[in-house]
Amino acid sequence: MRLNILEAKNRLSELVRAACAGKEVVIARNGQPMVRLVPVAAAAGLKGFGSLKSVRGDVDKAFTPATEREIARLFRGRT
Repeated sequence: MRLNILEAKNRLSELVRAACAGKEVVIARNGQPMVRLVPVAAAAGLKGFGSLKSVRGDVDKAFTPATEREIARLFRGRT
């Protein structure tokens, strides 16, 4: 569903319901898509610093030296 800002303003409640139901809602200005309305994800329920202990190894494996170099390159702004 794509509509302009004024129409979106008048139908906001309906658009929120549609987005929460999984429908794509795009709001445009002068026919140009500007934003997509999406539902907020539910909180993960993390309890504290120790809650990620079980996945620590998987995260560490994902960050290989090549990945670290690529991230550093992206932060420096080089493509």
